[in-house]
Amino acid sequence: MNTTIKETVKSFFDAYPSRQFSKGELVLRPEEKLKDIIYLEEGQIVAYDISVGGNDIVVNAFKSGAFFPLSQAINDTPNRYFYEAVNSVTVRIAPAKDVVAFLKENPDVTFELLSRVYRGTDGLLRRTAHLMGGSAKSRLIFELLNASARFGVPGPDNSTFIPLTESDLAKRSGLSRETVSRTIRSLKTAGLVQLQARGVVIFSHADLEATLGSDL
Repeated sequence: MNTTIKETVKSFFDAYPSRQFSKGELVLRPEEKLKDIIYLEEGQIVAYDISVGGNDIVVNAFKSGAFFPLSQAINDTPNRYFYEAVNSVTVRIAPAKDVVAFLKENPDVTFELLSRVYRGTDGLLRRTAHLMGGSAKSRLIFELLNASARFGVPGPDNSTFIPLTESDLAKRSGLSRETVSRTIRSLKTAGLVQLQARGVVIFSHADLEATLGSDL
């Protein structure tokens, strides 16, 4: 989202009340009847479902500047996911009807939103391909690359730090913690990543992407 559109969106939501959530606190629950849209002013939020086995499966992650759940506002589709604060977050809450009116009055914002939806759809299709035809290794590498592109922190020598633990990666890839740990060790041995206390360092996106392509 370019700076002008970011400022337009922020200016709109600034007119509405803010609320804070602590790390681990639920922002939204499944089937919760909402007439509002949440704008994430600061922090990160994940949307997840719970599997039959009782495991959390992360389906999306949001950073500052995102607003959701739009499907409920536009299509009256019930929310089916838990939305949880990854860290301390600040949100602003606006009536859905006001947000819809804002989008209709600002086609540049709507076009940018549509562009993001298509990028997200492409990512979803790639994730589906790895879930259906890939190995545990390819599923984990895809999540690493996806998280790096969205939340990565640039480091020295073109490396990227991803603030996700093995437990976080297990929830995002649908793999067990043990499988993630074993696969991370394999990638570390290959010189592709390094596990740190608070996350993972990717040394080369190109090398990791090449490994992903050969493993599908």
